[in-house]
Amino acid sequence: MRIVVATDSFKGSLTAKEVGDAIMKGVRRSNPSYIVDSIPMADGGEGTVQSLVDATGGSLVSTTVHDPLMRSIQAAYGILGDGVTAVIEMAAASGLPLLSKTDLNPSITTTYGTGELIIHALDKGCRTFVIGLGGSATNDGGMGMLQALGAQFFDKNHTLLTHGGLALQQLHHIDISQLDERLSHATFRVACDVDNPLCGPEGASSIYGPQKGASPEVVQLLDSALSHYAEVVKRGFSIDIKRTPGTGAAGGLGAAFLGFLDSEFSRGVDLVIETAELEKYIHEADLVITGEGKIDGQTCFGKTPYGVAQVAKKHGVPVIALCGMIGEGIEPLFDCGFLEIHGLVREGVSVEYAMTHGSTLLEELAYSILEGYSPKTENDTIT
Repeated sequence: MRIVVATDSFKGSLTAKEVGDAIMKGVRRSNPSYIVDSIPMADGGEGTVQSLVDATGGSLVSTTVHDPLMRSIQAAYGILGDGVTAVIEMAAASGLPLLSKTDLNPSITTTYGTGELIIHALDKGCRTFVIGLGGSATNDGGMGMLQALGAQFFDKNHTLLTHGGLALQQLHHIDISQLDERLSHATFRVACDVDNPLCGPEGASSIYGPQKGASPEVVQLLDSALSHYAEVVKRGFSIDIKRTPGTGAAGGLGAAFLGFLDSEFSRGVDLVIETAELEKYIHEADLVITGEGKIDGQTCFGKTPYGVAQVAKKHGVPVIALCGMIGEGIEPLFDCGFLEIHGLVREGVSVEYAMTHGSTLLEELAYSILEGYSPKTENDTIT
């Protein structure tokens, strides 16, 4: 029997590769003749770089960039096994976790460091980019990233703008003649799971500004600044970034990718599945094991196990899910290709114990499930 293990990380406990390694051990203990492929997965958010590096035999690269407040930090990105594809989580250089609560200020935070990561990858010979947009601390419409890539943003006096979303209020014109020429030969595949436009009640500032430290008054100012930015872009480049779904992602960074770089947006888990070439493994499989830290009613909305299950369902391959914890509302998952769902947290196993002993528990759980396994036809939930 051929088994594909394709799980996300158990955040706070194990990386996707560590989860897969533990499950593989249990499967092989149950029957040494089983053929097992482990493909680390992610949903385009935190952990995507590590998962795709592990899945493709790539490497992590660390470099010095600027954080959202233009302080020097070390940030990492991945170069995949092909040697020419870079995978970058914008949060590594421009994310909320880099700031303390007292530092939050979307009026001045910048995506400049994300642009620096792209430049570093270009220097390494990369021309294909996979970008994760989640977790930003910024609301600058991607201006900072474009500045790092060579674009110049001027006010009406032909003075260069400073960093941050509020500076866009003063924008008069944008000069892209100095954009790094290597970008003309680069393509960007952007993991984006939100449809928010750049501006308005559902836009970047209104929906995500408050969690980045913006008061209601500042939200209005930032939204107005992004609206002005969109008008300047439309006037200068005949590109409408104001209402296009996804342009509001990551404080408007989505707008910069769609407006100025050769970019294609995809749902995060779909992009990871394609990049890791998961389907070619599942096509030959008899069983798929997937999972993540918690499986609940939200899993249907673009989470890794759901995406993996859809690929398996396409090929008629049964799916078993293993997770740290089973939440409420999982019943619909059994109509989406899941045969069984098993959690580590159960009577006698606390959340704390499961998180600190996850590898051992996963190995034992996989062993118990696969020992004497035969395909089933009825769904079974095990808590």
